[in-house]
Amino acid sequence: MKELFRKYDKIKNEVQNRIIEFKSIWNQADEKKLFQELSFCLLTPQSKALNAWKTILKITENNKLVDANKSSISEELKLVRFKNNKASYLVEAREKLFYNSKGIRETLSEFPSVYEKRKWLLNNIKGYGLKESSHFLRNIGFVEDIAILDRHILKNLFNFNVIEEIPKSIPEKKYFQIENQMKEFSNEIKIPLEHLDFIFWHNETNTIFK
Repeated sequence: MKELFRKYDKIKNEVQNRIIEFKSIWNQADEKKLFQELSFCLLTPQSKALNAWKTILKITENNKLVDANKSSISEELKLVRFKNNKASYLVEAREKLFYNSKGIRETLSEFPSVYEKRKWLLNNIKGYGLKESSHFLRNIGFVEDIAILDRHILKNLFNFNVIEEIPKSIPEKKYFQIENQMKEFSNEIKIPLEHLDFIFWHNETNTIFK
């Protein structure tokens, strides 16, 4: 536990700056930037986050993110797994949100709580589970009260005896249970949940990313 607090002291300022950056996306970014973040989270399942982000930057620079068809996008997804499915999910999400007159910001603004926003994403964005929905919301500034239960976070929750085992799969009921356990741990040690996520990520990757 001493090492946890030592790590927190070391990276706290960087974590706070990253959270400020995330919140500025919701407050200031245009729809293209919001869709870029949504698409990034579509590419992350079973792929390295850094590779997913590199891919998103590339297709954004090539003007393919909001214009190209499924096959053209799929050709660019060499660094992520299941490229054809993910290209399909991206195009479907684009039709539903980016080309929709309401857009991402207006659609999500209809829901007062982060939980309702997450539920809408889960039910309406193909390729999103609870982890991806939570990840996207965190990356656009909704950092409180939800957990991104990826393999790095689960490993650390196990190492700190917050959970008894690392589950092979996480159905919704299990996700909410572990999320609540992580919240309780966060409250006990008095480190905000959104900060704890970054500490655990840093423990495994030695980086502060997204």
